[in-house]
Amino acid sequence: MAGPVYAAAVILDHRNENSLLAEIINDSKVLSEKQRYDLRPVIEQEAVDFAVASADNFEIDEINILNASFLAMHRCIDQLKVKPDILLVDGNRFLEYATIPYVCIIKGDGIYSSIAAASVLAKTYRDDFMNEMHGKYPVYQWNQNKGYPTKDHRNNIMKFGLSPLHRLTFRNGK
Repeated sequence: MAGPVYAAAVILDHRNENSLLAEIINDSKVLSEKQRYDLRPVIEQEAVDFAVASADNFEIDEINILNASFLAMHRCIDQLKVKPDILLVDGNRFLEYATIPYVCIIKGDGIYSSIAAASVLAKTYRDDFMNEMHGKYPVYQWNQNKGYPTKDHRNNIMKFGLSPLHRLTFRNGK
C-alpha cells in the first residue's frame, strides 16, 4: 500500500557451489528477518556483482505495479558492472532488457541461489527504507507492517489519511 517497489540483481560464481551462501539460501520467503539481514553482507561479499534499485510510489501509480517492478529490475541491470550472460527472472513475466536473453522461473528463489540472493537484498533494502520512513510517519507502523495491508495499517489510513508515500492506485488489498 505504501512505499517503492524494490528489485535486486545478483551475479554469483556458480563454480563455487559449496559456498556458505549456496548452502543457506533456498527459498528466501521462508527466511526470518534476522536470517535475511545476516545473509545480506555475505551475499554482498560473495557476489561477483550486485545491484539494488527501486521505483517509487509515484511511478507505481503512473505505470502500475507490474511495470514499476520491471522498471526497478531494469535499473538494477543498468547498475551492474558485469554484464550477465542470461537473466534469471523470478516469476512468470519480464520486459525484455536490451539484448540480454532471459528466462522467467516461477518460484525461482527456491531453485536458484542467485535469485534467492537477489530476493534477500531487495527485501532487506525495502525494509530498511520502510523502517526509515517509520521515523517520519510513525502513525502507520511501517516498522511492523512495512507498508503492507495489515488491519492496523488500514485502520491508521482511515484515522490519519494517506501519507505522501501511499500508492493512490492501491485497491482492496491487491
